[in-house]
Amino acid sequence: MSHELLAIIEQIEREKGIKKEVLLAAIESALLSAAKKVIDVKPDEELRVQLDPTTGKIRVFRNNEEIDSISFGRIAASTARQVIMQKMREAEKDVVFNEFQGRVGEIVSGTVYRFEKGSIIVDLLGKTEGLLPYREQSPKEEFKQGQRIRAYLLEVKKETKGPQIILSRAHPNFVKKLFELEVPEIYEGVVEIKSISRHPGERTKIAVWSKNEKVDCVGACVGMRGNRVRNIVAELQGEKIDIVRYNEDIREYIKAALSPAEVSEIKLDKEHMKAEVIVAEDQLSLAIGKHGQNVRLASRLIGWELDIRTKETAAAVEVPKAEETKEEVAIVEEDSEKSLKKKKKSRDISLKELSGIGEKTLESLEAAGINSIEDILRVGAQGLTKIKGIGPKKAASLMGQANKIKQ
Repeated sequence: MSHELLAIIEQIEREKGIKKEVLLAAIESALLSAAKKVIDVKPDEELRVQLDPTTGKIRVFRNNEEIDSISFGRIAASTARQVIMQKMREAEKDVVFNEFQGRVGEIVSGTVYRFEKGSIIVDLLGKTEGLLPYREQSPKEEFKQGQRIRAYLLEVKKETKGPQIILSRAHPNFVKKLFELEVPEIYEGVVEIKSISRHPGERTKIAVWSKNEKVDCVGACVGMRGNRVRNIVAELQGEKIDIVRYNEDIREYIKAALSPAEVSEIKLDKEHMKAEVIVAEDQLSLAIGKHGQNVRLASRLIGWELDIRTKETAAAVEVPKAEETKEEVAIVEEDSEKSLKKKKKSRDISLKELSGIGEKTLESLEAAGINSIEDILRVGAQGLTKIKGIGPKKAASLMGQANKIKQ
């Protein structure tokens, strides 16, 4: 029995990664609980169990005097087994928590295990499960059960049921880490990622800079015949990627960030970190992008507020003077107040008030992290159809109602 017990301990240590000392302490505690059930111990007496780590021999002491023989019995053995299993589970949870806590900020791989209220449960190579919440998914990506999946390890929470591992495929750092894995020059530190801005599922802009003049930072990221960036685009299921050359000259940096649009002129307000960008009429839509996407991502990338105008519009707009009249200030304040009231109105309207939303649909929306009109507009019709109980017609109806409220 003693040698068999040590063999089991060594096997658990190898397979589960739980230290031998932890297991021995757990078993001693379990055996002590079992011994107390079969030995009559007086209040002033101390009972102690010792397990020899070399021989596996179990010794029981009462007030430091060894008890020669002891019968644990069925109840005692059952108690010992339960406590041992509980301690093992706790130790195994700690091992998993410590392992993944040290990997926060990395990319982890697994397989899609199941779908739960819009979230994806990922089997992380049989070690544990990870949670990919709906809010951390790219709206245009779809996965099937059993499919291989990679994600950014966002957070590890310690809970009573065990560690909860939160994953993300929508975080900008997911794209950053993909570049580190795909581009050796970035991994080695020759090429540096200066900034990144992302609209998950649509487009990402990434600014890179080379510490070595002989190494082209953009060329390194693109790869031979575009192989490197193509692999990343494939992983993101078609999301577009703009690789921007970082420049300490803010004018050149803005021009690169607004690519593929061509910029004619840039007027800087360095104090407020604002820039008025002048483009030709045929470049306006390209500079702004679909739904303002290009200029918004460029603004986040460089950290400046960008105002895109055509030459004609810029010439017609009178630059505000420092000595604004009180009447002009009042108009601006009134418009600002109306805008704030409109935003507040859309936030105050409960989703229950929308037509076609019952209790079950409301529960599904809340489980997916959608709690307001702004959330509905953010995920769009395509994102709504991924939620249980919402088909294309209902998604279109909700989008229509949300847009009317927002106007």
